[in-house]
Amino acid sequence: MRVLFDTNIILDVLLNRKKFVELSAKLVGMVESHHIDGYLCATTITTLDYLISKAMNKKQAKVEVKKLLTIFKIAEVNSKVLELSANSKFGDFEDAVQYYSGKCCDMSGLVTRNIKDYKNASLPIYTPEELWGIVTVSQNDKALAVCESKE
Repeated sequence: MRVLFDTNIILDVLLNRKKFVELSAKLVGMVESHHIDGYLCATTITTLDYLISKAMNKKQAKVEVKKLLTIFKIAEVNSKVLELSANSKFGDFEDAVQYYSGKCCDMSGLVTRNIKDYKNASLPIYTPEELWGIVTVSQNDKALAVCESKE
């Protein structure tokens, strides 16, 4: 499953946002363990560098960006993505860029806590809870299939 992670999910983990960190960290862990094919929009990396530099410091921001680049693949932002975003009905240009970056890179879906920002999307939009449910059911189905094949 190819999933684009919204910036807010990554910020939950990096800034240890108490209400959201546990589930967001579990989803990032699923990317690390290759149970989810996780992607970040190219612009997410620059946004995270800026926000982590402000919240912590530039040195820590660089460490975190390097770590993310080893865990996630990057969904590109090109002229097509920017043109689609500029001509879209999205209220927020950054959300539009993330969305069209994922759409143009054939993502299976996008995970965000702000699903209202993607109300006109044709790409599946998941809350962290929804994606966690899908991934854990999928893992259980795979484990069951392995057990049944051994019988």
